[in-house]
Amino acid sequence: MNRRGNDMTIKEAIEKMLDVYKLRRKFDETALISAWPQLMGKAIANRTKQLYIRDRKLFVKVESSVIKNELLLMRSQIIGRMNEYVGQVIIEDVVVL
Repeated sequence: MNRRGNDMTIKEAIEKMLDVYKLRRKFDETALISAWPQLMGKAIANRTKQLYIRDRKLFVKVESSVIKNELLLMRSQIIGRMNEYVGQVIIEDVVVL
C-alpha cells in the first residue's frame, strides 16, 4: 500500500487524537481496568469486587483476606505488569480495600 506525504494509518490518527485532546491517560486507565483478568489471571479477577484508578493509584476491593494479603505482597509486580501493558507509568501504587 502506497502512502503519500501527509497520509497516516488509522492507528496513528487515533494515537495523535488521544494526545492532542489529552485523553491518553483516561484511555490507558480504561484499558488497564479491562485487562485486569488477563494481567492477573481469572482466579484473582473473579475474587475482586471493584477496581478503579484515581490519582495514579489502583484501588482494588476484595472480600477475601487471603486474596488481600496476596495482592499486598504482589504490589510491585502488579504495578510493573500494568505499566508495562500500556507502555508508560500510569499506576504508582496499589491500594487493597
